[in-house]
Amino acid sequence: MKITLIRHTEVSEAYHRCYNGHIDIGLSKTGFKQAKELAKYFSKHTFDGVFCSDLKRTKDTLCGFTQEKNAVYTDKLREKSWGKHEGLTFDEIIAQNEISYENFIQWINALDGEPYEQYIQRVREFFLEFLPSLQKENILVVTHAGVIRILIYIINEITLEEAFSITIPYSSYIVYDTKANSFSDVKLIEPC
Repeated sequence: MKITLIRHTEVSEAYHRCYNGHIDIGLSKTGFKQAKELAKYFSKHTFDGVFCSDLKRTKDTLCGFTQEKNAVYTDKLREKSWGKHEGLTFDEIIAQNEISYENFIQWINALDGEPYEQYIQRVREFFLEFLPSLQKENILVVTHAGVIRILIYIINEITLEEAFSITIPYSSYIVYDTKANSFSDVKLIEPC
């Protein structure tokens, strides 16, 4: 099975570099242009399964795709919830003087919201249990950078810090081949 994972396109500038989590934010003007280019790029691709996070930024990304009519929207593909820290930047969280950064693992565990182990388990179950049970060959998934990084962490058996150092820009995609148990390089689709 091949799984094409698309990160949603650019969000409104006010939410750049923020812990957005479950905030239901929309795309920027650039994000809509990127979504159009992604739809054009994937227009000739055939998928026998299409899944999308149920948040607005991912649904807006998928909106122009010919495959949209067959999409299943699910909260299983949402980014991690950051609770009271959602919508805040790293600096804004530090300025609250409630937590400080000591190291990556301490930091992600100190932030509010969905426990990280629960988040990892949600991603693991979706990609390694649910999708294989469908017995499909070519699946499209529109989701968030964090979900993609968690899948890379699980498959490549690297640390979370290593996984989260991987750059996955807005409007990019990566393909996971389950038979080869490997990922393609991240590819960026930019507006002309």
